[in-house]
Amino acid sequence: MKPKLYTEDTIAAIATPPGRGAIGVIKISGDLALSILKKIFRPFKPRNKFESHRLYYGFIVDPRDDKVIDEVLVCYMKKPKTYTREDVVEIYAHSGYYILKKILELVLIAGARPAEPGEFTLRAYLNGRIDLSQAEAIQELVSAKTETALNLALNTLLGKLSEKVTFLKNELMDILVLVESAIDFPEEDIEIMEPEKLFQKIKKKILPVIDDLIKNYEEGRIYKEGIRLVIAGKPNVGKSSLMNALLKEERAIVTPVPGTTRDFLEEEATIEGLPVKLIDTAGLRETEDIVEKIGVERAKKKFKEADLILFLVDVSAHPSEEDFRIYQEVKSFPHLVVLNKIDIHPNYLEEWKRELSKWKVEEFLEISVKENTNLDILCKKIFEKITSEKGAEVPEIVPNLRQKIALENAREYLLNALKELEKPNPLPELVAIEVRSAISNLSEIIGEVTTEDLLTQIFSTFCIGK
Repeated sequence: MKPKLYTEDTIAAIATPPGRGAIGVIKISGDLALSILKKIFRPFKPRNKFESHRLYYGFIVDPRDDKVIDEVLVCYMKKPKTYTREDVVEIYAHSGYYILKKILELVLIAGARPAEPGEFTLRAYLNGRIDLSQAEAIQELVSAKTETALNLALNTLLGKLSEKVTFLKNELMDILVLVESAIDFPEEDIEIMEPEKLFQKIKKKILPVIDDLIKNYEEGRIYKEGIRLVIAGKPNVGKSSLMNALLKEERAIVTPVPGTTRDFLEEEATIEGLPVKLIDTAGLRETEDIVEKIGVERAKKKFKEADLILFLVDVSAHPSEEDFRIYQEVKSFPHLVVLNKIDIHPNYLEEWKRELSKWKVEEFLEISVKENTNLDILCKKIFEKITSEKGAEVPEIVPNLRQKIALENAREYLLNALKELEKPNPLPELVAIEVRSAISNLSEIIGEVTTEDLLTQIFSTFCIGK
């Protein structure tokens, strides 16, 4: 049964992002799609019939005054061989805010209503073309920032996660049949439910698959969601210059005046294939400047959110009490000490090494942002720190957070089932409850068991027109 949020309305939306471009697309889905097209489209060669999945050239015309709006191509796609498994029409017009808005206005007047965010994909799910994990993968596909994230989303879209979940469900259904048979036929001479066999099957065949998927989330999350990399240090040690170097563009303002960065800057980059949010913080120092003081406090808050902090120091100056005080703020978080300005001579590099030894710093890296020295090594070191030196191996299937929580819940129910099966006289009723709960959580992953609130939450994150 389809949830209440599903309606039989015909929906329409602009399916391309706003802005100037060569082509803009208006998408229509529902039973009225073809009749709407006929009301506003004038084919170059007059025709009464439109064949499915063919392009037609002509003009969008306002039926109220017969005014031509745009020269277009249109495609009618007959259900069920469409994205939504409904009749679909796509109009390929010249891009431009006014043109697309005007065409959409005519489509709505002709009988459609505006689509909600993600409603086209929601209908694809509700009509059985994709399951819920595949629907979520479409959003991940659209928002992928690296090739690795793209491939992970594609694997889920192609059904690899669904295959794993379906395998687990089928194995548990076999167990549930045996357990419930023992409940229904307790007087049978033969033992229907063999606790030891069921125990071994759950422990050796089912739980390892669930454990691997949960582990994959922890290992692969960074490729999908990215990391937060904070650059910290006292003023004028080269934080903004390092950010610009990692971004490969002049984003942060660089001057010899201490305190130029008074608030944090955030920019997105890719380092060794990882999507990274780079955060350049205000120089950490004692200051009476109210604005700079606020920036310093915000910088310290960013430490707690970071996956890794680059603590930058300037070896062209002596180590100072201020450097030490900042390191005390940083050291309790994942961090890497970076010695900058090694190109300047004379410098105090050896003095810094002795000082770091006193601070019990075992790992540091020498760089020169200005001369681009060791920046490639720094990028590799960041990658190693984040991935715990696992290298570039990426799991084939990485659940999202919602799916991971469902897997953890299923695992907990199965562990409860194992505890019961270990008892001298396990109660099949209790085993059945735990196994059934595990199946229910697995079903949530692919959307066989779901709620209207969950669907609303998931699809509201999609863009309109998807």
